Amino acid sequence: MRILIEDLTFETILGILPHERTTPQRVRVECRIDYTYADGRFINYADVADHIVDTMQKMQFDLIETALETLGATLHERFGLIETMELTIRKPDILPHCTVGISRRFTFTD
Repeated sequence: MRILIEDLTFETILGILPHERTTPQRVRVECRIDYTYADGRFINYADVADHIVDTMQKMQFDLIETALETLGATLHERFGLIETMELTIRKPDILPHCTVGISRRFTFTD
């Protein structure tokens, strides 16, 4: 089974520049989760989206890389059925002529 969360958009503190540490900015997160659905065991996509927003807003990360790695670890910890996951975090407003971001694929073997 695959969960798709696209265009999860919210404001948070993220970045190392002085104005990024004081003024929330818009971020967009994409998440693709693969897991085995069996015997009614499933991952609630609303809980995944809430976890992403809550974690990013509470942690107020300096580096987008740290945000991505932390989300990967905490999502797997909370939702143990995750087998593979792709996460992308974008900052659409930080540069005037483009959207920037990072992405990573996680594979979990428990």
